[in-house]
Amino acid sequence: MENVRFSIIENDLKWNSESDQVADQDADLLFEKSSVSSEANFDADFSKEVQKIFDRQQQTQNVWRPQEIDRTLCAMPNGQHVVDMVKTGCILELIPDSSDCNLALICSSIYGSVENIMHLLNHCNADPNATDNRGRTPLHFACFRGNAPIAKVLLDRGSDPNRWDARKEVTPLHCAASSKSVECILLLLRRKANINIGIEKLSALHYAIDGNAVDCVEILLKYGADPNTPQVYTETPLHTASALGYTKCVQLLLSHHADVRSQFYEGKVTALHLAAESDYVDCARLLLEHKADVDCRNASQQTPLHIACLTQSIATVHLLISYGANVNATYREGRTALHAAIVKKSDCLDCCYALLTAGADVNKADHFGFTPLHAAAFNEYSNCVFALIEHGADVTARTDGRVSALSFIVRRTPEIIPKLMNKFSSSIKAYDNELGNVDCQIYLDFQPLVPSRSMERGETELLLALIEVGQKRILMHPLCETFLFLKWRRIRKFFLMSLAYHTIFVLLFTLYVIGVFARSCKDGATCIAPGYVSTICYFVIILNCILLGKELFQMAHGLHGYAKYWENWLQWSIVFGVFLCVSPDIVSTGDLRAVPIWQHHVAAVVILLVWLELMMLVGRFPIFGIYVQMFTKGTPLYT
Repeated sequence: MENVRFSIIENDLKWNSESDQVADQDADLLFEKSSVSSEANFDADFSKEVQKIFDRQQQTQNVWRPQEIDRTLCAMPNGQHVVDMVKTGCILELIPDSSDCNLALICSSIYGSVENIMHLLNHCNADPNATDNRGRTPLHFACFRGNAPIAKVLLDRGSDPNRWDARKEVTPLHCAASSKSVECILLLLRRKANINIGIEKLSALHYAIDGNAVDCVEILLKYGADPNTPQVYTETPLHTASALGYTKCVQLLLSHHADVRSQFYEGKVTALHLAAESDYVDCARLLLEHKADVDCRNASQQTPLHIACLTQSIATVHLLISYGANVNATYREGRTALHAAIVKKSDCLDCCYALLTAGADVNKADHFGFTPLHAAAFNEYSNCVFALIEHGADVTARTDGRVSALSFIVRRTPEIIPKLMNKFSSSIKAYDNELGNVDCQIYLDFQPLVPSRSMERGETELLLALIEVGQKRILMHPLCETFLFLKWRRIRKFFLMSLAYHTIFVLLFTLYVIGVFARSCKDGATCIAPGYVSTICYFVIILNCILLGKELFQMAHGLHGYAKYWENWLQWSIVFGVFLCVSPDIVSTGDLRAVPIWQHHVAAVVILLVWLELMMLVGRFPIFGIYVQMFTKGTPLYT
């Protein structure tokens, strides 16, 4: 998948109709290319493997179709005439030693009786190993029909029990297993039929499993059929039984030491993956009881729990969790079972509850930064969105494209916003007396405003996100207003100290610039700086060093987060600019004509920047701007 990145830039901190449409289109494109929503057909390789088992099962249940058999026999020399004779019982008219006798023997093994077979063998010298155009002998057809008396006669007269057809696909034993004939199987085994013939591809045991012929499976295993295959990554009978949900067959195979670890085809799926895919919980339980690895991985690094969540096999999800499945294991692109559970709507809520109850990380992001909450909101699964929020999902979590989960919620599931406000309201409770009574005590729980993960980015991340997505009205909720008021009361002394510091710094630097760079020096005349400039120069340097120390301290607490905000780059521009244009050497010479022209240009830029920073700081006071803007990251002391 392409590693797509995108960003949404909103300088005015509000949505407008045009930017909304563009953002939606960009988000849709990213989600289609990089998110779990693209897994509606959850894994092409896995689906191919399962389909391969089902397709082959249809073929083995009907080794040959009656229409094909008739067509093949009739296509042989004089075939139509012989077939009609056998069907009408007129085989006595056949001339002994004629080639038609062999064809009649083949037809009689399908349509005739034991008497017909005996007559052809005794009086017409028919060959018991004669074949049709596809290499099939009378014994093949007798076992295909499950006709044990005819099969016994043919075996008594020397028919080969291990004879392959022309394509080397089936022997009489395969045909007997396909027809679910225990009698034919026993006859063949007593006449030295190779019980594991064809095991490199498909053995008779495979054919018995395909038809859910429990008695045949039991007999084959009892007489030594190998429940495993000699090659790696090939389909074993256990794969087939698990994929088809044949619990009794699975039990028989496991009791005869079938390998639960074997993997199938390029996808390297195990029997437990296959059972989980179709919610065959009884098969899955048997596999787990026989030490199947609950966290085994296929080629896509998916565990059975991932597969069960993708197909929303809720009973298997509960079973796997009860056996200790890792609910936070990741597979392709860093997705978890919780991501996988949100692919389809039908039972996603039940899957989510099961995973969350088992301790799934609700805020685990994939390699593109999408959390399960992003996926649920994008797919418009409102119930899942609210369930995830109730279990601590961070609505401020952002993708690599800097899109918050709250953005998806506002645009895709706006019905969640009133529920979010109700959650805020339920965090305000009155005790002891009625509301309005002087003795009434009001308790406010600010936890909904400060999710644990948001603490890493600041206590006001949610409030800033609400402004970003155009939901400033929510800030008027009593819980939000009280939180902001208390926050302001807590930090205002530091804010005022910062404002006083910057005001003094700006005024002193301004006086220095006026005294040094704004004076007009005529040619030939001495240009002396005022006496106060020397003192101001040292104060400006000291204050600038303090500012430098503050920036270094902030960098030490998180360089990556620090570098993302342009206000911090503004601070560094001021620090370096002041060091470049404030120098005690210039003042000590007394002659301002020695000041280089480039310092004049630097001073002009820096004086603009320091006043700009001061105005920004003043603008963050509640009486001048948006109340919550005073907490924007990049400002000192309170981020």
